[in-house]
Amino acid sequence: MNQIQNLLYDSLINTQHVDSAALIKIREGIAITSPPRFQLLPPQIRAIIGAFKNTPAIRKEGFHFHDKNYRCVRADKDSIYAKCDNEGVVMVKTKSNILLATYRDGMYPSVCVEATEKLGCYFREKEL
Repeated sequence: MNQIQNLLYDSLINTQHVDSAALIKIREGIAITSPPRFQLLPPQIRAIIGAFKNTPAIRKEGFHFHDKNYRCVRADKDSIYAKCDNEGVVMVKTKSNILLATYRDGMYPSVCVEATEKLGCYFREKEL
């Protein structure tokens, strides 16, 4: 694993309340994921980046991710939270990246949100 994957693993996956995570580089339109088996295809990456450009629509219509429609819990210029049954997606935007974390049934959404927001703050401080 590379340094970013290690950071995602140590800061998010190790909480045991994040199932998978990714760092999406907005300008390049690429994703670095942890675990490496977690894949984001280019159309998914574009949808994630586009979600932050139209948060009112996300609040109203929800967010489609990995063949499921997620209901929006929060959507603003910095964060988007969405759920589908007992699963969820947390996205936090920094200056040039978007952190994405997912959780599944049996995991605490609040821990996933807190860990993702905390790592997002770290990236903002480092201007990443």
